[in-house]
Amino acid sequence: MARDNEGIKPTEAELSLLNVLWKIGPATVRQVHDAISATQTTGYTTVLKILQIMHEKTLVTRDESNRAHVYAPANSEGFTQSSLLKDLASKAFGGSTSKLVMRALDESTSKEEIADIRQLLNELDQQS
Repeated sequence: MARDNEGIKPTEAELSLLNVLWKIGPATVRQVHDAISATQTTGYTTVLKILQIMHEKTLVTRDESNRAHVYAPANSEGFTQSSLLKDLASKAFGGSTSKLVMRALDESTSKEEIADIRQLLNELDQQS
């Protein structure tokens, strides 16, 4: 499902709409607006315009077969997160994943999150 748009990074507003689409799946502008309105004040036409821009940037796909167009993320949540993290590691941490992870892990990291991270590291060790 990954589209050739890895160099295109979503803005904060675009990422908010992508989060809605990842959560509810393909949706009309009205459905996205209703979902986003639960947490922030955004006009319908603003959501429509952002989705149109996102379509031009290939961040979302658009099904125009019905009167109400249906938008869907062009890439998975994981793909987009990985792309954003690679960009952040490159820009802010000199390309060092370990520096990024060490900065992210601080006193606010819960014991449950540390256990999940430890399990992931163990699984990665077993794969190599």
